[in-house]
Amino acid sequence: MTRVLLAMSGGVDSSVAAHLLQQSGHEVIGVFMRHGASAPSECGAGQGDLGQRRSLPVVSTLASKQGCCTAADAEDARRVADRLDIPFYALDLQRDFDRIIEYFVEEYTRGRTPNPCIACNHWIKFGRLFDFADAVDATYVATGHYARCERLGDTDVLRRGLDRAKDQSYVLFGISEARLQRMLLPVGAYRKSEIRDMAAELGLSVAHKKDSQEICFVPDGDYARFVRSRSDAWSGPGEIITTDGRVVGRHEGIEQFTVGQRKGLGVALGEPHYVVRTEPQTGRVVIGCREELACRRLSAAEANWFGAVPATPFRCHVQFRYNAEAVPAEVVPVGACRFDVHFEEPCYGVAPGQAAVCYHQDRVLGGGWIMSAPNVGSRGV
Repeated sequence: MTRVLLAMSGGVDSSVAAHLLQQSGHEVIGVFMRHGASAPSECGAGQGDLGQRRSLPVVSTLASKQGCCTAADAEDARRVADRLDIPFYALDLQRDFDRIIEYFVEEYTRGRTPNPCIACNHWIKFGRLFDFADAVDATYVATGHYARCERLGDTDVLRRGLDRAKDQSYVLFGISEARLQRMLLPVGAYRKSEIRDMAAELGLSVAHKKDSQEICFVPDGDYARFVRSRSDAWSGPGEIITTDGRVVGRHEGIEQFTVGQRKGLGVALGEPHYVVRTEPQTGRVVIGCREELACRRLSAAEANWFGAVPATPFRCHVQFRYNAEAVPAEVVPVGACRFDVHFEEPCYGVAPGQAAVCYHQDRVLGGGWIMSAPNVGSRGV
């Protein structure tokens, strides 16, 4: 029987993932990731001999509310583990989450739009959890992501989830290719409705639990407030200007704006305006009409490729935000770690700090972090 370490969030997806893994004949160990400080000890809900194999930072205090990592979520995960009769532990990952929070705050203060979910998958879920898996002799690490890992000849490939409306392959682009061999994503072959039906049939209390919508460490969704509370580099108040240089308003900090944003600008100009860019150096937020938001190309760095590193230009589809459609483009490699993207048609809302992920049909080829994405409105000021 193959041992699998499963990240359990207390949601329906990872809960059903535990059942599917059991049905496939795996021995499942459930872990709940905590990012609050606490004294290391075995979780009160723990079972099995995890702590006897090698020391792991497990915690028993599950008190503070933190988005998808709340005490209620931990209790939901524990109940599911009890229902399925699998060992369950909480892991204290405060230091690792601190790194993600630092990245999140730094990106916003630089006028960029971070994606902490990608960082979490890269550094923690398919990073640090492999350390814990090795500590308990687990062959695989599994999550409830809607994506698929498949073996194609001698190559492990990452594909979109069957349910395109829930597909999460975009946020997994940064996983190292070597780790694909040890990843299991059991819910990726199902539609969300099937997963909920399965949970209901199993009598799991989370069958109809709502999906988490906010970043786990910013549960109220107020990113600007969070950044200001964490950074000494808060930009402070500044001007809102149009692409032709007219001052049309003021703001309390560039942290509350992202490229492509339309709502919450605090100005009325008779027609819809969007954030074209933010300027950390001047503290200005530049807005323009939709046409000025148009972007035809981008440059990306820190590329991660599944398969051979491309050396010549190639055509594919590129997704530049989590909730955006992948669009036709030409990708031009610039060495092993950088690439440029030339879109066939203008795209809107392409933001530095997000990821550009390349697809061939439903297969993830690789991706990188967007460093620059000049738009029409960049020429006016």
